[in-house]
Amino acid sequence: MNVVLAGGTGLIGTHISQRLKNGGHTASILSRKSGPGLIVWDAVHAGPWEQSIDGADAVINLTGESVGAGRWTTGQKERIRNSRIDATRAIVDAIGRSARKPRVLVNASAVGYYGHVEDGEVTENAPAGNDFLGQTCTMWESEARKAEQARVRVVMMRTGFVIGKSSDAFNRMQLPFKLFAGGPFGSGRQWFPWIHIDDVAAGYVFAVEQSALSGPVNLSAPNPVRVHELAAELGRALRRPAFVPAPAFMLKIILGEMSDLLLKGQKMVPAKLLQHGFSFRFPVLSSALYNAVG
Repeated sequence: MNVVLAGGTGLIGTHISQRLKNGGHTASILSRKSGPGLIVWDAVHAGPWEQSIDGADAVINLTGESVGAGRWTTGQKERIRNSRIDATRAIVDAIGRSARKPRVLVNASAVGYYGHVEDGEVTENAPAGNDFLGQTCTMWESEARKAEQARVRVVMMRTGFVIGKSSDAFNRMQLPFKLFAGGPFGSGRQWFPWIHIDDVAAGYVFAVEQSALSGPVNLSAPNPVRVHELAAELGRALRRPAFVPAPAFMLKIILGEMSDLLLKGQKMVPAKLLQHGFSFRFPVLSSALYNAVG
């Protein structure tokens, strides 16, 4: 298949692109940077880039400002929200104008859709949270679903925390442990849905190829852990102690509202992926961590 990949130069995009190529597919990369093999777009306006969508078999959209790039000021929250909504709207509009429409749009989303859930498994049927991330993901997914009006299958990938050697967020998480100051953050009892980068890429390609899959999909490993378990496993993988806690009040002072990324959680499980026969390479946290830190 010919797959258009928007936001294909980041961590997840490069892994998806490689997996597509390994599977015999062609990946056309939309990027706001210019470079060899890249199709330039501004992720907002119509333009010549739309020609890549007309006749493509599938579109994958990963575009969006990093939620961990800086303190959540009013301006930063607007950038986080608008970067996702504007890019998705531009892609859906391009699909609508295409003479030969793609069969599927696989659009990024996030575990933050659900907000904080203390107890119980969170499947794709769970309601949205009413916090900033929950509202942002709701609006983001709503834009993506408009492609269904053009009879395009739409899949929204609600992704957990990504573990991988080249993940900036994962590397930042390791730093305190490497300095012998690692440990659980907050109460340590909040749930932590995670997934290895290899399974993220495989999950996206699976969503492209699996025509029976549609709507929201939880993209996380089938064995979520609590934060205190995460700290213990990461300490073992790095051969470092994991007993220095990061109190919630301190994280709130340092990070502000962005501390929600660490202090809130949910036991998200990949019900749809398992139902459709997806096989995880790293279903257990310990093996994912040893692979990522090795």
